[in-house]
Amino acid sequence: MKKIILGIDPGSNILGYSFLQTDKDKPRLVSMGVLDMRKFEDQSEKLKFIFEELQKLIQFYEPTEAAIEAPFFGKDAQAMLKLGRAQGAAMTAVSCKGLSIVEYSPRSVKKSCTGNGAASKEQVAAMLPHIVIGEFHHKFLDATDSVAVAYCHYIQSTSVLGKKGKKYSGWGDFIKDNPDKLK
Repeated sequence: MKKIILGIDPGSNILGYSFLQTDKDKPRLVSMGVLDMRKFEDQSEKLKFIFEELQKLIQFYEPTEAAIEAPFFGKDAQAMLKLGRAQGAAMTAVSCKGLSIVEYSPRSVKKSCTGNGAASKEQVAAMLPHIVIGEFHHKFLDATDSVAVAYCHYIQSTSVLGKKGKKYSGWGDFIKDNPDKLK
């Protein structure tokens, strides 16, 4: 079954987005890019831009699933507040189009791509062409980060413990629901 996953790396100045198609053995990059809000001075203009542009992208690419990176906790409270607002605008844009959205920690995203939850953005960007089919020509790491978020969602949703959209707390629960998998 063909799925298209929207991946979002939220930001208050640069927001990364990508669309991964997952109907084959290896996910394929359909599109990636950024929403650049640096031209706006007012925070409300940035949030409106995020909402409207993501709505247009969702309409065009018709994703079936969406994933977003959770904000990391930093020392600058104002920056965290702005990032949280950007994430909220993105999540609202997705929800208003009828999609549910799953949130992943930065550590989970990095680990799904590199095997190391403390990997740098550059390490994640270098690994993606080896695990996703497509052209990765973009000057912003926010765009490649969004691909990593979509890939993390792909990995989580296709793992043995997460099949069919159901999350299991352990192998015992999985076996109880899937006795045919036991040999």
